Amino acid sequence: MKRQRWMLKAVPAGLIAASLLITGGCGLFSKQASTEIDPPPAGLQENSKAIEEGQALQQGEGSQLTVYLKDGNGYIAPVTLSVPLNGDKKPEQVALEAMVAEGPYAGQLPEGFKPVLSKGTVIKKVDIVKDQELAVVDLNEHFTDYNVPDERRIVEAVTWTLTSFPDVKQVELWQEGEKLSEMPVDGFPLTHALTRDIGINLERAEGVDLARSTPVTLYFSSLTPADTQYYVPVTRLIERSDDIAAAAMKELISGPGSSSHLTSVMTQDLEVGSIEIKKDVITVDLRDQSYKDGQPMPSEMIQSVILSLTENTGANKVQIQLNGSGNVKDTDNRSYSEPVDRPVYVNAIKS
Repeated sequence: MKRQRWMLKAVPAGLIAASLLITGGCGLFSKQASTEIDPPPAGLQENSKAIEEGQALQQGEGSQLTVYLKDGNGYIAPVTLSVPLNGDKKPEQVALEAMVAEGPYAGQLPEGFKPVLSKGTVIKKVDIVKDQELAVVDLNEHFTDYNVPDERRIVEAVTWTLTSFPDVKQVELWQEGEKLSEMPVDGFPLTHALTRDIGINLERAEGVDLARSTPVTLYFSSLTPADTQYYVPVTRLIERSDDIAAAAMKELISGPGSSSHLTSVMTQDLEVGSIEIKKDVITVDLRDQSYKDGQPMPSEMIQSVILSLTENTGANKVQIQLNGSGNVKDTDNRSYSEPVDRPVYVNAIKS
C-alpha cells in the first residue's frame, strides 16, 4: 500500500484542470489534415543522416541530449537539446546540468519549458556502475531548494533522463556524499534504486482499483507557446491486463483524460487488428475503413504509436501496418515498409 501511495502522490496540477478538445465522429483519413512542424536543429539533422547511413546513434553520442523538463502545464516531457559534449564530463552529468535552473545551459531551453532542479544545484559526480546498469548521482546542498509539488517531478525527470542512456536502467540519488533514503522535502522514498517503473505524469483511469491496476505509458501531444507540436508521456493506471501492448493501444486510441491539457493524435474510430511480438520487433496492424490506399498516415500518430509500444513492451523496433498492408508512408514521406527503431531523440524543439 505504501508504494501505491507514492505512485499517486504529487500528480502534476495540469492533470486536474481544463478540458480536452477531441475531434470525434470521423475516421482518421476522412478529411485532409496538415500540420506544419519546424525542421529539427542542424545537429539533429546530421544525426538523422548518420542513422540513415547505418551509423546508429545512442543517447550521449553526437551533440544532442534528450533531457526531461517541465512544460507550461506542469507535465514532465522529453526535450532534445544541442549541447557541447567533450571528454571532460560524462554526458549523463551534462544532461543533468541542463536541468538546473539558471544553469550553464539555461539559454538553450526552448520557450515554454523549465528546468526541474533548483538554482544553485551542482552535479558533483555521476558514477556509472555498468554491471548493475546503475547511475549514482551526488548533488550539493542546493538540491533541496525546491517546493513540495515539484518533488515527484524532480524524481521523474532525473530518472527518465538518466535511463535514456543505454547503460543505465537504475538511479541512486546522493547528497554531499551521503546516500538519500528519501527525498529531502516531502519524503518520496528512495530505499530502492529508481527505475522507469515509477511512471511519469501519473494518472488513474476512472474507477480503477489500485490493488488491481496495470500501468501503461502513453505518448500524447501538446503545443509550445510558438505552436510547435511535441510529445508528452503519461503513465495511466488501468484495470489489470496480461496483454500490455493491446492495453496500451486501447488507451492510446481512447486519448487523454477528460481533465487533461493534452490532445490525442489518434481518433476513436481507429481500431487495432492485431499485435504480434517476435524477438525485439512488435508488429501492429491498424484498421481504418476511411483509409485510401497510398494515402499517407499522420506522422504524429505513427510516432506516438512507436513511442508507446516500445515503452511498454521493451521491443526495440516497430512494424506498422494499415488494413493489413505494410506499404505505409507518413506525411513526412517516411516509409514504414520495414520495422523502424524507436527514436533516440524526441522533441527537438528550437530554442
